[in-house]
Amino acid sequence: MTTSTRGAAKVPAVLVLEDGRTFRGRAYGAVGETFGEAVFNTGMTGYQETLTDPSYHRQVVVMTAPHVGNTGVNDEDDESGRIWVAGYVVRDPARVPSNWRSRRSLDDELVAQGVVGISGIDTRALTRHLRERGAMRVGIFSGAAVMDNATLLGKVQASPQMKGANLSAEVATDETYVVPATGTKKFTVAAIDLGIKGMTPQLMAERGIEVHVLPATATVEDVYAVNPDGVFLSNGPGDPATADLTVVKAVLERRTPLFGICFGNQLLGRSLGFGTYKLKYGHRGINQPVQDRSTGKVEVTAHNHGFAVDAPLDKVSDTPYGRAEVSHVCLNDNVVEGLRLLDQPAFSVQYHPEAAAGPHDAAYLFDRFVTLMEGQRA
Repeated sequence: MTTSTRGAAKVPAVLVLEDGRTFRGRAYGAVGETFGEAVFNTGMTGYQETLTDPSYHRQVVVMTAPHVGNTGVNDEDDESGRIWVAGYVVRDPARVPSNWRSRRSLDDELVAQGVVGISGIDTRALTRHLRERGAMRVGIFSGAAVMDNATLLGKVQASPQMKGANLSAEVATDETYVVPATGTKKFTVAAIDLGIKGMTPQLMAERGIEVHVLPATATVEDVYAVNPDGVFLSNGPGDPATADLTVVKAVLERRTPLFGICFGNQLLGRSLGFGTYKLKYGHRGINQPVQDRSTGKVEVTAHNHGFAVDAPLDKVSDTPYGRAEVSHVCLNDNVVEGLRLLDQPAFSVQYHPEAAAGPHDAAYLFDRFVTLMEGQRA
């Protein structure tokens, strides 16, 4: 429950982690209470894209960069139609935004959309705590919601876990919509919306692809009703172990070119017979080094995932759909960052080549998808 009030910077607020660690600061954005999974983002820019990324649904995002809100909020950079984060944690919010595209302050936008946040806390200490103890449930309380610590801790511990959460349908489109190709149409792609970002169909459209964005609940019949040259599995929130794999397996059986990003990578992995697991604190930021194992090239990439695929790095695996290998790996911790089938046109990556805020090192993957569709057509 939130109360949108101005002047929240003078209202006391408290952040309570499920292990009892507490941080006191000032309200930022709406005043009230909120719950979610506490995660941290290491990006120094792109906060507007982060806030509006559906993959952050039910997560309370801690920004490691100390100054947030400097460039305000504009009308062009949103990745979806609303803010999805459950709560927002910053150290020093900008007092006055300064950017030629700014239309309003970040604080005003948080208030308008009822997003409860907290400022003025030691986000470095909070981030170190999450790195040591792992991502966990958290609550932010401000104004009349602030009570005794025992009561607040009880509320946090009663809130739902991220593990086992099936969230894609909560953030996906309800109705199919079409993003037309820019210029001459070359291909048609059925994109399953599991929490898709706005930049994804845009990048495909720039390559002559007409994108039919389908609900997360789309059936095999829905997918093939658009006569697709390829199928795309989007990013999204929640635990991949809860997802229905019927559509993914049908696409693989028909050998339709397939490309998955983030949650889509996890669904491809599970369809191939690999497991998934929850990372201790996840990867979230725009500065993660990933190696393309086919070329040896290292890319600086954008990440937002708390789950990963459990696939062997040291060998080619036999799957029900042919041989598969790990195509990309994170150089920080050897987490699987991509999969590729060797006997049919299907691949995926765990990171975000469509990151609107950058970096754009991996945009070539959309060209790789086009090449697969060209080869299949030939």
